[in-house]
Order: sequence, then C-alpha cells, then structure tokens
Amino acid sequence: MQVSVVEEQALIDVSAQGRVAAPIIHNGRAEVLGFYVDKMTLDECVRRLESIIPTRKPHHVVLLNAAKVVKAQYDPELAHIISNADLVGADGVPIVWASKILSEPLPGRVNGTDLMERLIDLSAQKGYRLYLLGAKQHVIERAIASLQERYPGIRIAGYRNGYFASEEEERNAVQLIASSGADILLVGMSSPMKEKWVRRHFEQLSVPIIHGVGGSFDILSGSIKRAPKWMQQYGLEWFYRLCQEPGRMWKRYLFTNTVYSILVMGAVVKQLLGGKGKSSQ
Repeated sequence: MQVSVVEEQALIDVSAQGRVAAPIIHNGRAEVLGFYVDKMTLDECVRRLESIIPTRKPHHVVLLNAAKVVKAQYDPELAHIISNADLVGADGVPIVWASKILSEPLPGRVNGTDLMERLIDLSAQKGYRLYLLGAKQHVIERAIASLQERYPGIRIAGYRNGYFASEEEERNAVQLIASSGADILLVGMSSPMKEKWVRRHFEQLSVPIIHGVGGSFDILSGSIKRAPKWMQQYGLEWFYRLCQEPGRMWKRYLFTNTVYSILVMGAVVKQLLGGKGKSSQ
C-alpha cells in the first residue's frame, strides 16, 4: 500500500514519538489530495455515528475542508490525526469538487455545523446526553440556553469553556467529561487545536462520539449568523465570513485558497501524467 508524502512524513514524525504509526484505511473511501474521505452523505454519517453509541467506545470524527488540507501540509501531527480518524467527512464544497475533478467523486458534503445540528436533534429525540466543550464562557452559556429553549428536556451532561489555566485544570476537565456519562462530545475549538486536544485525551474521554465543531457554538449562541443556504451550497461560506470579519480573515483566506488551488492543480497534472499512484483499498 502506498501513502501520500504528507501521510508518510506524518508517520515518520509520529513514530519517532512512540505512537502507533499504521494508517487506518477504510472501505468506501475516496483519496482526495493525499487523505482518505468516507463516501457518505450527512444522513449516512449520522446513522453510522448513532450505531456506535451502544459500544461506548470513543470514536473521533474529523471533517476535512480546504483550510485543514493546507494546514496538514505543514503539520505532520495533524496529517496523522486525519489519516487515523475513525470517520472522515468532506466538510467543504471544495473537497467535493476536488474529488470529482480527481475522478473519485464523493456523494456530498458533511458540514461540521450541519452535523452538530443533526446530532443535537438526534439527542433531543432519543435522549442521548450531550457535553459541550469550547468557546468563551459567555458564548457557551448562551449556546446552552439556546439549546434548552429550542429543545425543552434535552439532556445536557455538562458544558465548559475551552480555556485552561493549567495542565491540572485541563486534566480535571477531561475527568469531568469522562464521568459525565455523555454520549456525544462537541468540541468548539479551532483547528488544529481541537484535533490535537481530542487525540491527546482520546482514551480518557470515554465518550462514543467526539465531534470537533470549530466556531459553531458562536452560531448556536446567536453571536454570529451563518451564511445563507445558497452560499453554503456553492461553497461561499468563506466569502460570507470574510464579509463579516474582513480585517481578520482576508489574509487567511487568500493564503488558504491559493495554496489549496495549487494542490488541486498539482494533483490534476499528476493524474494526467499517470503518476497518481492510487492505492488499492
């Protein structure tokens, strides 16, 4: 089996730290820019995740977008985490577009905010227990209040902001989550912080579904508005966010979108020259 340059470097670096280095390759995955993405719709993703709740074994779902692909080029640890996640979905429309251009079409996106909302709905319907970790204190409190208003009786196993004053405080937070009996943990931190935090405490968390939701608690709390549906469908959420915070976001999106476009073009050229090196799954 062949692995991408990004994954190969990640395995070398992570192996040097004494961690498990073997990549997990699942059936029904498409290779997109060196990473394997599960061929699934949002509905299929929710069904898969719900099916593992009775096992009580931790499962880490990672959703891949253009920014994460670009960051992983320079962050071997992040690349390794993506390659070893239990479930990998196509968070952004650009990932779906790339899969089609590279002749490994994905059926659609599994957006992180959409998945969060579906897991919340599922919890309200079936009594699963939610734990929310991340964001600032006032944001997480407003998010919890919003949930309780929308879903009277929803079971909240606990919640906490995403800031730790010490390693001891962080360890205590992990212990609280583990003892909460939560079925679903939503982690509201930015990438790659959330992926690394989850993997660092993965075995201790004892939560069946662990989903990193980035800044979605801001949307849940009403602090910011999400892009209209038509912009989501055409992959323009980044542009909507840019319009909301132009001073902070323009450099990030200029760099990310440029590098991502170069990666896709490079993969297309490699494919045309017959050097894709696709591995059998």
